Amino acid sequence: MNRVPGRFAAERSGLAFIVALIASIPGAGELAAQTPLSFEDYRETVEPIFLADRGGWGPGRAPCATCHVEQGTPLRLQRLRETAEGEVYWSEADSRRNFEVVSRLVTPGDPDRSRLLRQPLVESAGGSALHVGGKFFQSKEDPEWRAMADWVAAADPVEATFGPRLDADFFRDCVQRVFLDKRPGDVECIHCHASGVRGFAPPVPEGRDFWNEEETRRNYAIARRYVEPGEPMMSRLLTHPLAPAAGGDYFHGGPRRWASTEDPEWQMLAAWVRGETPACVVGEGGR
Repeated sequence: MNRVPGRFAAERSGLAFIVALIASIPGAGELAAQTPLSFEDYRETVEPIFLADRGGWGPGRAPCATCHVEQGTPLRLQRLRETAEGEVYWSEADSRRNFEVVSRLVTPGDPDRSRLLRQPLVESAGGSALHVGGKFFQSKEDPEWRAMADWVAAADPVEATFGPRLDADFFRDCVQRVFLDKRPGDVECIHCHASGVRGFAPPVPEGRDFWNEEETRRNYAIARRYVEPGEPMMSRLLTHPLAPAAGGDYFHGGPRRWASTEDPEWQMLAAWVRGETPACVVGEGGR
């Protein structure tokens, strides 16, 4: 269809006006100019903190990498390389993979809401209530904490994203059954996870064969600490009892319940972590 020249000129004029109007709106075009988390600053300033000597072994004293290279946690770092002189390091490619993982654990522009910074900080200083690896920073004035905070604060805020919602009813009706199930040659989860910060499977009170609603809510609140929604291989509830050869954690004080991620029970739990409500499979699949 041929356009009338006068009409075409008017449309061009109208379009130019709209473009100019959008450009005049405060904040227009700022998205493209946002400052992202810096990989270079991460590699130079933040990543060395994960390797820093803490003066010993055990919670709060071992280097972060001791647990976070071998354990299935949200901060799952690449395995370390070693020079001929025995020095450990990450290649640039390793560091970029680490950077992707670490970036999911911070809130750009807001250190105080960043999980990476809250986990190792004492609760009295604004840290989280629990960090299995112990607390490394007694205040926000610690130079290492400050370095991480400055790195996070230098980035412009972005819209927060959240993982899938975990089905609490499925936990009540199915996941808890795993804690009570005995596989040949092994002990049930309730033998080791009866109390403490890992006590998501306390003994069922005498006279009953299952937990009630109040007890289930408590169990869920504790077990939830060891689940990363959407990420089965970053969820310690799934990686701790999984054989190391299948990607499980290097150490687990109890037995290895699953020899492979192909175990139907493990697959069921993985689907739940991804936000699904699968068929309940407990005690099947063998080893």
